[in-house]
Amino acid sequence: MKFQPPIVQLSPESLVEEFFRQSEGNWRSQRRYYTLKDGETQEVVSAIAVYFLEQGNKELIQLARLHEMADETMLKCGVLTTWESNYIGPSPKQTTGSTVFGVLGTALYRDRGFSTSKPIVAQFSMRDPKTMCLRTEYSGNVFEEELKLIGTQYRTRQTIISRAGEEQMIGQYLEKRM
Repeated sequence: MKFQPPIVQLSPESLVEEFFRQSEGNWRSQRRYYTLKDGETQEVVSAIAVYFLEQGNKELIQLARLHEMADETMLKCGVLTTWESNYIGPSPKQTTGSTVFGVLGTALYRDRGFSTSKPIVAQFSMRDPKTMCLRTEYSGNVFEEELKLIGTQYRTRQTIISRAGEEQMIGQYLEKRM
């Protein structure tokens, strides 16, 4: 009789924790947003920094307060992401900012959304240990995003933004670790 080791299935929280740990660092992001109705394209180059946050970290406690959680230490882990972005034609501008993400179960709590400064919650799944999928809904919009680690030096992202069941915009990103 052959011994078969048991198959260990990792929880979504464990998978996303490892994904966040592997994402920690500085990245150069090149992205392009395609507005589907008018065909306009917006290019953006960003410097992004990702910092892993352990359970009980002060940023995660503040995030739990924003979401009015009874236990401020219940978020299992998270990341703080900061950015400096340069939008290149047709609407050039510079932006800076930060976002805190915290994990509980298959929910990804955020201190702000893509197009709102209000706290939001996304649902996530891990397609595999290197690929995270997100779905976020607010203000009549649906944001579907996929983030994929490619080796240790690259990651790709794709975002599809829909309103009333119709796709409005697609964002495609290539990020290189600095």
